[in-house]
Amino acid sequence: MLKVIKGGVQSVVEDWPGRVGYLDNGMASSGAFDPVALGLANVCVGNAPGEAGIEIAGGYFEGEFADEGVVALAGTEMGATVNGEPVSLYEAFKVSKGDQIKFSHFGDGGFRCYMAFAGGVDVPEYLGSKSTCVFGSYGGFDGRPLAAGDEVKIGAASADLDSLTGRRIKGDKRPKLERVFKLRAIPGPNSSPDYVTEAGMDYLFSNVFKTQLTSNRSAYRIDEIPADVGFFARTDGGVGGSHPSNVLDHAYAIRGTMNVCGNTPILLIADGPTLGGYVNCLQVIQADLWKIGQATPGRDSFKFEYCTPDEAIEARKEMRAWLSEASLA
Repeated sequence: MLKVIKGGVQSVVEDWPGRVGYLDNGMASSGAFDPVALGLANVCVGNAPGEAGIEIAGGYFEGEFADEGVVALAGTEMGATVNGEPVSLYEAFKVSKGDQIKFSHFGDGGFRCYMAFAGGVDVPEYLGSKSTCVFGSYGGFDGRPLAAGDEVKIGAASADLDSLTGRRIKGDKRPKLERVFKLRAIPGPNSSPDYVTEAGMDYLFSNVFKTQLTSNRSAYRIDEIPADVGFFARTDGGVGGSHPSNVLDHAYAIRGTMNVCGNTPILLIADGPTLGGYVNCLQVIQADLWKIGQATPGRDSFKFEYCTPDEAIEARKEMRAWLSEASLA
């Protein structure tokens, strides 16, 4: 068990791929914002890549272990320590009863750190997932971020703790956390020529967009599109509304769709809305969703790169191979 001393900026229980199959009921998939970091941390401690761990956004989480166990961290470097001694990312380490783990803030690259435990986080599944939907207040640990005094149960390890200790990810298999993340994306479904001009789509794939401070687990807002780009193919939204970004209500292909509200592009992510009335002009491929979760709001940026469906499928296969024991040193 892990007793929470400080919940930090936002720390939530998440697994992967989250709560799939309920979009038509208005329920977001949720899940780890960075499934690569969670997956690699899980591989270190002998879990399946999608097992639930703790997603720490921003930092300042503190906890005390009530039992012996094996833990691994992955994602941004938050200067984590156990009993005041630094611990490394992407390497499983042993903890004893009474040990205290503390995190500082996010590092020069990335925004989220993931803590995986041998045996995973033992919380009830809700509709097939242990993930927390922050904006719906369900799943995970009582449907909310962790707070001081919470006691998080840990499951049974898959092997002897000593045999799991020291497992680490190869250096070339550790994700690179950059200040400008390249996101492969497929145009559509509301794209050129019906909703967006060719010039508008060229603009999206030719510029760097800074993330906004108003970003969260529901959506990442980026730089507005200037009026002189000639982005929209229509002068208004017709029956959908006065602005050309308006369409009749339709499903949103979360996670990773670019929703354009007015002149503001918004990437709808883990806890995002499942339908609405705005244009959705491109889709970030699943293999690159982790990069969105590691972008620091107000600091980091995105550069979109054109991708075909076939390339997206191959990238997804490569991601699955990446999140396996083949990545262990």
